[in-house]
Amino acid sequence: MPHKEDRKGPVWLISTTWRRNTTIRWRRYHVSRAMSIHKTSSLRYSDVTPRREYINRRLFLAAGSAVLGALASPFAAGAETKLSGYTKSPFSTDEKPTPYSAVTSYNNYYEFGTGKDEPAKNAKNYRTSPWMLSIGGEVTKPKMLDLDAIMKVAPLEERIYRHRCVEGWSFVIPWIGFPLNALLKQVEPTSKAKYVAFQSYYDPKQMLSSRAAQIQFPYIEGLRLDEAMHPLTLISVGLYGQTLPPQNGAPLRLTVPWKYGYKSIKSLVKIRLVEKQPPTTWNLAWSQAYGFYSNVNPQVDHPTHSQATEERLGSGIFGQHIKTRMFNGYDQVASLYSGMNLRKYY
Repeated sequence: MPHKEDRKGPVWLISTTWRRNTTIRWRRYHVSRAMSIHKTSSLRYSDVTPRREYINRRLFLAAGSAVLGALASPFAAGAETKLSGYTKSPFSTDEKPTPYSAVTSYNNYYEFGTGKDEPAKNAKNYRTSPWMLSIGGEVTKPKMLDLDAIMKVAPLEERIYRHRCVEGWSFVIPWIGFPLNALLKQVEPTSKAKYVAFQSYYDPKQMLSSRAAQIQFPYIEGLRLDEAMHPLTLISVGLYGQTLPPQNGAPLRLTVPWKYGYKSIKSLVKIRLVEKQPPTTWNLAWSQAYGFYSNVNPQVDHPTHSQATEERLGSGIFGQHIKTRMFNGYDQVASLYSGMNLRKYY
């Protein structure tokens, strides 16, 4: 998830090499989460360890735990439910998926903690049933759907998508879901509908406060209507053949593969079609860094770091440093932005 840093002298880790001061104090400053600086005494292992080393150690520990768990219980995989009946999608990349243990242990989900390892720990008791999703606004047939109805909106597909975080790292994830446009077509948008606004579930009794997370809750996001209707835009209900774990946005989330990860809002409870561009959480937090569109663009840097390259986490012993591609490699969306200045509309 995004970082809001000291604009006067930004220093950023885009690999395992620091550009400037290498003291623990500076390391903590730049690995700390959005808009907050913690004291050195509060450092976690993951805060002072390069991302690749941290992920690789997590993978090793997860593998050992899986073996021990399998010996102890046939239900060692956790509370997620296996999904069936989904088809393979032609939209999938042929790149090798990131290991499940990495994708489910290195997460940005500020409602459950601002550290990468905190959501998996803090969301263990997160209840996602019963669940209701409301779709309204500029539509002729507003709906209120429970999970059973949501799962029947359209046939499920497995789509292996690249996931690019604005922080400079990436995963490859086999999502399971259906096109958002299948849901939007059911509510029949009116001629006034130009944008789609999304809202996450928020319960202050079991989630961080806005003050603690230093972003506003409930989390909100938005897309232009044509972006939402594009066949690549997915409502995800699972990954790796099973339902979503809480830390990955259970029970349903948005997945927009050509945009930075924070646009793919988690734990959806509300969708509204609106006439004007809706506000979004990270744009409200720091508009100069997080524009409404937030398309992956290696030519437009974040105020604190370059976006030209990324670190593919969980890939080999030392990870993989690769060049970032425009629209995260999803060239089929380029026509959506024909004639637009993507430096201005970042």
